[in-house]
Amino acid sequence: MKYLFLSFFSGLICISIFSQSLNEEGAIKLARLPLHCINTEFPNKTSHTADSISDALLLPSQLHPAFYGCLDWHSSVHGHWLLLKVLKQFPSISIKDSILQILSSSFQPQKIKEEADYFSKYKTANTYERTYGWAWLLKLDEELFIWENPLARQWHEALQPLTKKIVGLWKNFLPKQTYPNRTGVHPNTAFGLVFALDWSRTLRDTAFEHAIIKKAKEFYLNNIATPAYLEPDGSDFLSPSLEIADLMKRILPKQQFITWLNKFYDARSIKRITEMPVVSDRTDFQIVHLDGLALSRAWCMKSIAKELPVSHPWKKLFEKTANDFLKSALPNVTSGNYGGDHWLASFALYALSQ
Repeated sequence: MKYLFLSFFSGLICISIFSQSLNEEGAIKLARLPLHCINTEFPNKTSHTADSISDALLLPSQLHPAFYGCLDWHSSVHGHWLLLKVLKQFPSISIKDSILQILSSSFQPQKIKEEADYFSKYKTANTYERTYGWAWLLKLDEELFIWENPLARQWHEALQPLTKKIVGLWKNFLPKQTYPNRTGVHPNTAFGLVFALDWSRTLRDTAFEHAIIKKAKEFYLNNIATPAYLEPDGSDFLSPSLEIADLMKRILPKQQFITWLNKFYDARSIKRITEMPVVSDRTDFQIVHLDGLALSRAWCMKSIAKELPVSHPWKKLFEKTANDFLKSALPNVTSGNYGGDHWLASFALYALSQ
C-alpha cells in the first residue's frame, strides 16, 4: 500500500538557498507534512516493549496520546517543533488555524502527563527513545521557552512533566554511559548531546551542562583521524563524524576547536563527507534516510564553517558543500512517499535555521 499526499506537496520548496532563508510559501509546504501526519495513526512503529497482553494490545494513541502519529514518537515530537517554529517565524501564515488546532490539542496537560507517565509505567520504558527522541523533546521545550507568546508559555507549562521526566532520565543515564554510540541513526550520542547542551544553556541548567561537557570530552577530545571515509552506512541520516565536530565546536574555545578539528579529519575523510549521498529508492523507508543525511551534514557543516577562520581550507568547502546538499535534498522533502514525508521536513527546517 502506498501512502501518498495530495498534489500540492509536489514541486520545489520556495527557498533562497544561498541566503539560507525560507519564505512563507516554502514554510507552508513544509508545515503541511506534519499537519498531515501528526493525527495519522497508521502506519505506526511504536517500539513499545510490552509487559503483558493488556498493554501489547494498546493502540499507539493509547500509549502516547500526544505524540502517536507520524509513524513514530520522535517524528511526531519534531513535527510539533516544526509547526511551532513556522508559527513563530510566520505568525500570520495562512494555515495558522490548522497549526494552532494541532498544537492546542497535543499540549493538553492530561495528555502530556500520560506521556510522562509512560516512561515509568512499563519495565523497560526508561530507555524508550534514548537519546534521539529525548533530544527532540528538549528542542521542542527550548523553542517554547524562548518564544515570548502567551500560548507558548501555556504550552511550555503543560509540557513540563514530560520535560522533567526526560531530563531526569538523561541525568541518570549520562554518568553510566561508558561508551558513545557512533552510529548514523537514532542512538547517535553526539547528536543527542548537541540538543541537550543547547537546552541546558538556554534553560540555565548548569549542572546538566557541565555533565554534558565532561562526558563529551571523555568521549571525543582525544579522537584523531576519524574514519569518516567509511561513511555512510546504508540507512544513515546523521554523519557520525560531523555530529561529533558540531558538538565539540560548542564546548571548546575557538582556537582549541580548530586544532582539534585539524587532527580529527584527514584528506580522504573530508573528501568522503563532502560527496552527495546517493538515494536509490525514496519509497524505501530506510534508504530514504540518506536524504536526511544530506540535510544533517549541511547543518553541521554550516555550524562548523562559522567557527573557522577565512584562511582555513575547509571553511569555503564546508559552506559550498552545505549549500549544494541543501539544493539537492530540499526538493525531495515533499516527495509524496511517507517514508520521508513523515520526518524530513523537520530536518529541512532545522538545516535552514542554522
